[in-house]
Amino acid sequence: MVMTSAAVPGFLPRAGLDRLLDLLAADGRRVIGPTVGQGAVVYDEIHHASDLPAGWTADQAPGSYRLRQTGTERQFDYAVGPTSWKHETFPPRVPLTIGRRVNGQVTFEDALPAAPPVAFLGVRGCEIAALLTQDAVLARGIAVDRDYAARRAAALIIAVECVTPADTCFCTSMGTGPEVTTGFDLAMTELDDGFVVRAGSPAGERLLERLELTAADPGRTTAAQDAVAAARERMGDPVPTAGLPARLIAAAESPQWAEIAERCLACANCTLVCPTCFCTGVTQVSDLDGFEATAERTWDSCFTLGFSKVAGGNFRPRVQDRYRQWLTHKFATWWDQFGMSGCVGCGRCITWCPVGIDVRAELMAVAPPPPALKAAVGIIEPARPTTVKSVPPAASAALLTAPIPLPAVEELPPTYARTFVAERRRETVDTVTLRFDTSDPDLLAGRPGQFVMAALPAFSAAPISVSRFHRDGLELTIRAAGAATRALCELRRGDSVGLRGPMGRGWPVDAAEGHDVVIVTGGIGLAPLRPLVDALLADRTRFREIRLLYGARSPADRLYVEELSELAARPDLDVGQIVDRAGPDWFGRVGVVTGLFDQGHLDGPNAVAYVCGPERMMTATVDVLRDRGVSDDRIFVTLERHMECGVGLCGHCQLGKSFVCRDGPVFSLAEMGPAFGREGL
Repeated sequence: MVMTSAAVPGFLPRAGLDRLLDLLAADGRRVIGPTVGQGAVVYDEIHHASDLPAGWTADQAPGSYRLRQTGTERQFDYAVGPTSWKHETFPPRVPLTIGRRVNGQVTFEDALPAAPPVAFLGVRGCEIAALLTQDAVLARGIAVDRDYAARRAAALIIAVECVTPADTCFCTSMGTGPEVTTGFDLAMTELDDGFVVRAGSPAGERLLERLELTAADPGRTTAAQDAVAAARERMGDPVPTAGLPARLIAAAESPQWAEIAERCLACANCTLVCPTCFCTGVTQVSDLDGFEATAERTWDSCFTLGFSKVAGGNFRPRVQDRYRQWLTHKFATWWDQFGMSGCVGCGRCITWCPVGIDVRAELMAVAPPPPALKAAVGIIEPARPTTVKSVPPAASAALLTAPIPLPAVEELPPTYARTFVAERRRETVDTVTLRFDTSDPDLLAGRPGQFVMAALPAFSAAPISVSRFHRDGLELTIRAAGAATRALCELRRGDSVGLRGPMGRGWPVDAAEGHDVVIVTGGIGLAPLRPLVDALLADRTRFREIRLLYGARSPADRLYVEELSELAARPDLDVGQIVDRAGPDWFGRVGVVTGLFDQGHLDGPNAVAYVCGPERMMTATVDVLRDRGVSDDRIFVTLERHMECGVGLCGHCQLGKSFVCRDGPVFSLAEMGPAFGREGL
């Protein structure tokens, strides 16, 4: 009987597997599948069925992986290895932009994605869930990674249902396998003499018709279903996920994080083998004179110390902070951001952890289920549970299965606009203000509190808050804190620079209408608040009393000195200044900025506050504001994080459920809740 309907599974004899590979090659597809190499089952290009790992399996345990021969001809009798399909859809290194600089003038052009047709052979249910999870992050979000979307659109998915799970697998708990239920073109279940094959898409149906298979008889169909059911029973349900996100968030201060950190090497192995992790950085590949450079997106990890480094220090300095960030993101805040879990239960992070940290055990230790739930699922610690879910859960309910189209250019993050330095003004010994002329409508439409990414060839793009908007341009106040900001500070009139933006959420000016306004800032924190002051004064009658309280390390470290004097002379604005250390020429207040609150009355219950500065200064200021009766929903802060991309795709600026570059940088304290001021988040 010839297969003509997707509703009727076909049978592909083992000897016919080369016929499938030949058809894929005839379609111009490069075929990636499992092979034996480097002491493991890894994904690589294959040409013949003989390239597959026939007769091999792998014994896996926490921190342990060993290949073993089975003595059979089965070609997919293994659980997942160290590589994932992410290597093909989201490669470790991809060019983003090409920048050139000639005689002080810069240009940028996007690197176009190259995505020839490909077929993935041997994709497991958990791995399909991983692909769909990355789709939600990289191809269906507010910003789209064009290279990823192109590679996914070019990929044909040939799944093989898992019948040989490892001891580290827990896809049953995550609702992603071992059954293959969605997101595939063809799905195969391996038997001793061949494969039961079914189609899951129009492309799969066409391929199935060309294979001209006979229908699988009921015995083979039943045997295939029984094999997958046996795999499910073997795994059981080791991770009770009901209420897990809330339990993890509530355990933010658990002493168990420090205990894990005693064993964790922060080596980043878990993130490198994970099929869903998407954190990246940007690397510059430059010629020797720096006149031409390619910015490349490269894999990064939240376990590295530099991942959370900012000009003011590091907001996750301890290993326990970084492990908490990883585990909590995977199993809790990923739901807030993308509507699904960030873990698919493949177990790679367990197997390839060099010290054998088992994420299943750590979840139970950090955020154990309540006793009633433990009893309901049959957990007897520390043994694995023996109860089995009788009905396979839907594969991560929010997963999307529609084809991934290559996005139009307007869907992508905006490219760099070339702007020119019209004026350069030194503010302090290490800080300058640059005024840029531009006609770019996006840049000119910015709002107080937003930022831009400023780029020069051979330097990483720097996130800089806009310090003033003009009808024909904008100003950036830049402190030379690293190589990129030093290069920006050295620009002269007539030089050009690439700006991308404006980005993020700015100060909510309208929230202050009819209220007293207090603006509290320290050091260079005055720069992002300067456009807010402009907006308030431009429509002064909408607001009651306005107070600007500014602190600096010394008189010489103050920004906009002449401008502050002009503001202080206005009758409709109260300006207070204070310095930590005074010289002989300073006759003003000395101390911290909160010492200025004793100047004048603050009607706290009727006040709105805007705060920007070092984290400790903001924390101390918030305490005073709360004591004066200002409610959390009317206290707004702007946060500093390591922002590589500006659109929430690189992962560096995550704070709880938010990406600071995309969801901030301005937040109300009510939005942040206990996250504000919490160490290590």
